[in-house]
Amino acid sequence: MMLCLKNVMKNWLVGAVFAALIGPAAAFAQAKYAVVPSITIYPGDVISESAVDAVAVTNPNLAPGYASALEQVVGKVARRTLIAGRTIPLGLLQEPFAVKRGNNVRLTFSSSQMVISARGSSTQDAMVGDLIKVRNLDTGVTVSGTVMADGSVEVLQR
Repeated sequence: MMLCLKNVMKNWLVGAVFAALIGPAAAFAQAKYAVVPSITIYPGDVISESAVDAVAVTNPNLAPGYASALEQVVGKVARRTLIAGRTIPLGLLQEPFAVKRGNNVRLTFSSSQMVISARGSSTQDAMVGDLIKVRNLDTGVTVSGTVMADGSVEVLQR
């Protein structure tokens, strides 16, 4: 009888330790979510919050690299068509353009002694930090510069 009671106590103790170790991990396991379009989103469209939904992932074999939070997609631009109900691969998203082709921009050139400002026309779409060519509207000369956060272009020194 004493041997049986020892085995019961030993099994109970092993079970309690196992539950204590595994239980918290299971309790902290979070459900995975994926962001999917609720409508078809076309290339060049800026993604709004009303155009996407967060849904629970039920397929354990879903390939990684998809958007899992609304913050990852809202305000971004689609590079390719995003089909309603399908996951959004993060590689198909980009930041919106700060400068669009044909738009007027402010050109600035600065050196240690002076700052020159002029009006220009962008020859291509570009994001902040991109190197682009801009045509000076006053002289017709095309110059290269870096797109700044305010939408202006800082001309490079030759």
